[in-house]
Formats: sequence, C-alpha cells, structure tokens
Amino acid sequence: MCGTILSGAAVSSQALAQEAAQAVPAAPADNIIRSIAVTGAQRLEPTTVLSYMKLRTGQPYTQESADQALKDLFETELFKDVSIRNNQGAVVIEVVENPVINRILLEGNKRIKEDKIYPEIRLAPRQIFTRSKVRADVARIVELYKRKGRFAANVEPKMVQLDQNRVDIVFEINEGPKSKVQQINIIGNEEFSDGKLRGEMVTKQSRFYRFFSSSDTYDPDRLAFDQQKLRQFYLTEGYADFRVISAVAELTPDKRDFIITYVLEEGERYQFGDVSVESDIRDFTPEFLTPQLPMKTGDFYDAKQVEDTVERLSETAGLFGYAFADVRPQFTRNKETLTMDILFQVAESDRVYVERIDINGNTLTQDKVVRREFRLNEGDAFNSFQVKRSANRIKSLGFFQEDLEIEQKQGSAPDRIILEANVEEKATGELQLSAGFSSVENFILQASVRQRNFRGKGQELRASVSYSSYSQSIELGFTEPYLFDRNIAVGADIFRRDLNSFNYVNSDRQTTFEQLTTGFQIRAGVPITEYLSASLRYGLSQDDVTLEPSLFFTDSNSDGIRGNSEADDCDPLLAGRYLCDALGTRTTSSLGASLIYDDRDNRIRPTRGQTIVGSVDFAGLGGSVKYLRGRLNASKHWRVLGDFIFTAKAEGGYIYPLENRGSAADGIDDVRLTDRFFLGEPQIRGFDIRGVGPRVVRSTTIPGLDTNGNPINEIVELTNGTQTDDAIGGRAYYLGRAELEIPLGSGASELGLRPSIFVDVGAVFNVTQPLLLTDAQTQAFSTVDSQGNASPTGASAPLYLTTDSTGAAATTFDASTNGIANPIATSFTERFFGDTMSPRLSVGFGVNWNSPFGPFRIDIAKALLKEPGDDTKLFTFNVGTQF
Repeated sequence: MCGTILSGAAVSSQALAQEAAQAVPAAPADNIIRSIAVTGAQRLEPTTVLSYMKLRTGQPYTQESADQALKDLFETELFKDVSIRNNQGAVVIEVVENPVINRILLEGNKRIKEDKIYPEIRLAPRQIFTRSKVRADVARIVELYKRKGRFAANVEPKMVQLDQNRVDIVFEINEGPKSKVQQINIIGNEEFSDGKLRGEMVTKQSRFYRFFSSSDTYDPDRLAFDQQKLRQFYLTEGYADFRVISAVAELTPDKRDFIITYVLEEGERYQFGDVSVESDIRDFTPEFLTPQLPMKTGDFYDAKQVEDTVERLSETAGLFGYAFADVRPQFTRNKETLTMDILFQVAESDRVYVERIDINGNTLTQDKVVRREFRLNEGDAFNSFQVKRSANRIKSLGFFQEDLEIEQKQGSAPDRIILEANVEEKATGELQLSAGFSSVENFILQASVRQRNFRGKGQELRASVSYSSYSQSIELGFTEPYLFDRNIAVGADIFRRDLNSFNYVNSDRQTTFEQLTTGFQIRAGVPITEYLSASLRYGLSQDDVTLEPSLFFTDSNSDGIRGNSEADDCDPLLAGRYLCDALGTRTTSSLGASLIYDDRDNRIRPTRGQTIVGSVDFAGLGGSVKYLRGRLNASKHWRVLGDFIFTAKAEGGYIYPLENRGSAADGIDDVRLTDRFFLGEPQIRGFDIRGVGPRVVRSTTIPGLDTNGNPINEIVELTNGTQTDDAIGGRAYYLGRAELEIPLGSGASELGLRPSIFVDVGAVFNVTQPLLLTDAQTQAFSTVDSQGNASPTGASAPLYLTTDSTGAAATTFDASTNGIANPIATSFTERFFGDTMSPRLSVGFGVNWNSPFGPFRIDIAKALLKEPGDDTKLFTFNVGTQF
C-alpha cells in the first residue's frame, strides 16, 4: 500500500480532539473517573501512554479534561489516531500508533547525489514516523536544491505500508531546471555604466558561453554578497555615502529564471583630507609613521586603502612584538568640502611572547615535522612576519591544505599568546603517468611513484621508469630533509638510463647508436640564512656508447658481414664522424656545488617571490672525462590584475672542456656528445625532445644525368624514413619562459581547472662542426665497381652505399637506362644545421586540471621562430594520481 503522506491525511490535533470530544457524552459534574484503560498500544506500555496526559483516577471527568488529554497525546506525535470513551467513570483510551520507519529511499535525484541529500534528512530507520519530521525533511531537501540554483525543485514524500506497522518513506524528487539569472537591472547609477557594475558582481547574466561557470545561477546568498561587492567598489572610488536602497529578485513568468533589480544611491565623491597617526606605543612615533601612509591629501577616498593601512600598521606593530595592537581609524566627514579626515589611533598594548605552539589535525605527519618549520619558538617575542613565514613554510611542505593559517589566541596572561596550527593532511603519495606522441619517438610512456612524506617524517622516497622508442630509464632516490634532527638535508640517487637513437630504412626501424649510463649521486644541503642555502654533491657514472655494427662498421675481414669481427671499425661513411667519435666507454667523476636563494611564499604553487640558483660542476676528480660546467636559473612570481599569477623564468649554462681531444679541423669537439647541452620538450614547448639546436641530417640521394648528360645527385627530402636526423647538442644554451595563469569562475575552480598562456624562448649552440663527408652544395659524383666498392672522383669522399635493396652489389648507371642504375645505386648527403644563437620562440596555452583520477596537464604550443633542422611538436599531455 503506497500513499501520499501530506495529501488529505494530515489532520490537526485540534480537529481530531474536537471530533473525539463529540463522541464522548457530556459527563455529569459528579462523574468521577474510577479507572483508566489503554487499548491498541503495540510498542508502548499503557503506563507510558498515561504519562503523556493529565487524566487521573479520582478526578472529575469533564469535556475540557478530555480535550486536553487528546491534545497532549497528539502532541507527542507517537499516535496516528486517538479516541477517549467514558462509561460511568470507566475511561477507555484507544490509540493507533504511528508506524516505525523501515527504510528511507530517494527517487528522481540525478543532479545531487544521495550522499549529499541523506545528511539533510533527520528521519532515520527504526524511528517513529511523524508528519512534522517528514515536512521538515522535505523543506531541507528543497532548500538544498535551491542552494544549487534549482528553485523549481519539488519533493513529494510517499509512504509504503509494510507488515508489523512498518513503513518505507520514499522522497520522490522532481529536480526541475536550473534557475538562471536572465537579466540584471541597475537603477540609479550615473557615474558608472551597467556593464562596469555587473563586472564587479559575482552573479552574471545567463549567456551561452558560460557553460563552464555557475556564476549565472541564482543564489540568494550570492545576491547579498553582490550588494556588499557594489558597496566595496563605490567606497574604493570615493563614494562614502553610497548605499543599496533595494535588491529584488523576481521569477520570470515561466517560473524558470530570475530577473534581479538593484536600486542604488551613489551620493557624492569624497577626497582624503588630513591623514595622520596617533600612537600610544613607545616604539611607534607619529613622526615616523605618518609619512609612510599610502594615502595623501587630495587623493580620492578609498576605503580599501584604509583597510590595508590598518592591516599594515597592525603587522608593523607585530614585528615589534605587539600581537594585539589595536589600530582604529577615526573618520571626520566634511560634507561641505567633500573631504574625509582620517586619524589612525594605535592604542597602547603590551609586548607579547609566545606561550605555546599547538599543532592539531596531523594524524600521519609527526609533530616535529611541522614544528621545525616554525620560525618562532615557545618563549620568543611575538613577530607577525615570522608567523606568516612559518605558515608559508608549512604550506611549502605540500603535506597540508593550501589555505592553512596559524591562529593567534590569547594566552594565560595579557602578554602571552598561543599559536595554533590547525592542519588538514592531504595525499602526499604521487603516482604519475605521462604519455605523448612524437614524430621521432612515436609513443612515449613514463611512470613514477613518489612519497613526499615517507613514514610521516617528511622524508622523500621516489622511483621512476620511462619507456619510449627513444629511451628507457629507471631511477631510485631518497632524501632526508633533517639529518639527526638537524637542519641538514642529505639524499642519494641511483640510476640507469638507456638512450637509443634510430632511423628508418624502408619503414623498418634501425638503431643508430645506444648510450647506456649507470651511476649514482649523493648530495647534502645546509641553510645559510632564512632564504639562502648551499648544497654539495658528488656523482659517479659510466657511459657506454655503441653503434649497430651490422649497419655502421666496415667489413675489415672481407667476410661479407660487417661488424662480425673485432677488427671491424666504425665507418664514418656510414655512421658520420660525430657518431664514430662518441663510441666507447668512459667514466665521469664530478663534484658540484649550488647556491640557492628562495623567498617564494609557496614552493608547491607560488604566487609571489623569486628563486635564483647558481651551480657549478667539475668533472675530473678521477674518471676519464674532464670539464667545468656552470648554470644559472632564476624565476619570479607576481600576482597581477587581481588573481592572475604571472611567472617569468630564465636560465642558461655553459660547459668548458678541460682536455684536448683533437683539432677543429678534424671536426672533433673537446666536449663529448654525451656531455653537451640539449634542448627541446619539455624545457621549451612547441618543439620535440632534443628538437632544438645543432644537428646532422642525412638525406638519400639518387644519381642521375642532367639534360646535358652530366651526372647529378637529386636530394630526396623526408619521405618514408629516407632521412635521418641526429641532435648533437652544444656547449651553451639559454632558455626563457613567461606564463600567465588565468583565474576562472567558481564553477571551474570547483573542477580544479587552472588554464594558462605562455611564451617559451631558447637556443642551444656553440659546437665544433663535425667533419662532414661531403658538401651539400658541391656534390661530387662517383661510381661503384663490380665488387661494390665506391670509386671516388677527385678528392671527395665516397657518396654511395655499397649494396642495393636486395643486398647485392650496386652497379653504375648508363645512358641506356636514362641515368638510373639497375639496380639503383643509392647515395646520401649530410648537412649540418642549427648551430646559432638565434632564438626559437613558441607560444601556446595549457590547462592544469585536478581531475578525480589525479592531476592532468595538457599543452598546445606553436613554434613561431625556428631554424632549419629543428623538430617541432604541437601537442603534449600528462596525467597522474595521488594516494
């Protein structure tokens, strides 16, 4: 049996009492109650029912006493129906108990999930059903939908009758459409346009392009907030008498949307008159403070500037240890001259000392991890700057919420203060997956696991694995930020990296060279001042660079198989001189040091501050590699135009060789290929990995004859993998980046979206030009003899590969085949690109999204300035999760 609870069945207790009273015959005045019996009770004891009313044996039974008894029983909301019968003093009270709730169900809710609605419902299983509680729950559910902007939502409660006087309560929800703000009207504004004032409001008019925002949803709380925003705006513009006369929201005729109308009174515009400071604190002198005030006589009155000045004076007092300094601005308004005189009164207060530091909410993180970030200790003189700095350092750990604040509470005495950090821990483990596509590497996959608060001690443990057609690597690392509870950070890393370079021949992937690096690094860092620190590191690694012998080695034994014997050598004709030079095993033993300045407000997501890092590395402390390498990195963050965050970064580096490996005439650079700088994605977006800078490009050439019968070489551009492209790096590089993070509306903020636009610029350069086997502009032509050996003409090096597509010896061409060899004898040309300081420039946009499955980043960048040979890339993304 299912019925609507509130439709017709609801009868007031007064009406039921009157109906029952009519059934009771009028009792004579001398009719005394001899007995009272209760019938119909199932769960309640008769004595319990009797305790709810005032009828007692021995009392006279009257119409008034019966009515009061009915009223009392109905007010308990335990009974569905009650009747009273009197038979010559024998009173019988017959009750029908309200049912017990078995289950509470929701139907029709799609926009708001059950876990959001059930906490609003006060009814619960195994409770007694009452209509008043149902009505209250209906009102709460409707109010929840109103807060979500759905004012047309309707909730109808229904009751499903079960056996044993039990019921299921079903709330049938009709959510209705989202109520939008169709129009905002403003009346009474003369100095500012409607559009300007609407721009100051949080509520926006409904438009098709606001599909990512909830600002066009009607919300009564937001309406009140917008009135305050309008007042703040006018007060900052000097209109001290401004007021909002009325703000009315009316439903449209179709009952779907709202029209909001504001009626304003702007008043006159004021200027600052006399502005001064009066201080009762000994360390604060008016002669010193008054010239420091930002407002000047004649400036337009700005209430926000006054508030900021009060806060600044309070913070300044806090620097001197006066935590509870009372700064009160006294206003004197002159309506004739339209000026506002302001006197900032700083009342006398005691110097304050830190009595206790309390840390609450850290269930995993040890107390000492938070406490060691405090710049104040118990017993120290209070300093507001150090309190703020402590909060920033705790947030920079990345273990707690971003809006963390340190509360200041009165201590046991007027000169004592308690600092309380109420932290809320968040996930510090990170599982990150990165994926991308590249014209060189095809699919790229990286995975890393990182725990930044290992065992709750603030230690960092990390492991990463990457795989692509270009490289594979595995790295493990550990960092202890406070060794033996002293401010000394130590760490170690071990790694193994396998880098492969390859090209394609007839769509078949063939490896050119492989670099296998295995090593470790240990490091230590100590603070010098609050913002300046130094670090020292030592690393030992071994590089093993090899080439594919079957492709790039000379057959010295004439056994027909290249690379089959140890006597076979790297062939510069096949591999290029720069690759042959890189072959071998070498060990690098390096000692490095860095000096770091960092005053950012948050190391995880900074909004202001700067970093400067200078580092130098010396290789030659043993090992077979000797060089001196220096780098300089700098970044600065600003909050601009309100909530926009602008970031500028710049870095550069140079490596100076400490050994002589050959002459420039031989095309040998004193800095080895594996030690040079490389540039590309992710450092400069819009370019591929190692896509910027010096490189050697080989293109297939086809021999032929021109119209006069002279031999020519036709260069075949990049088609079907017939061109190879190898970055060879440089000794120097520079890189710059400017990025603006764009704030979005509250709806997008709730989704965790943080878009940005950026400009990247950089270059890598300064390398000895490798000894190329030919000049791209003056190709000399040569033939191939019957044994497949090249026969150069003049002083030029051989140009032709010695086998055809079937592996047989290639033959020369003749006129009968129109200058085409049969089979074709292919050749190649080498060209050197990119060794220039000319900037490479890219612009683009990206979006950070704190998605339900983890952080997600997508970047789309277009290269605007590039040099011949550079490899560009349009699209990248990465995704991760936290635990």
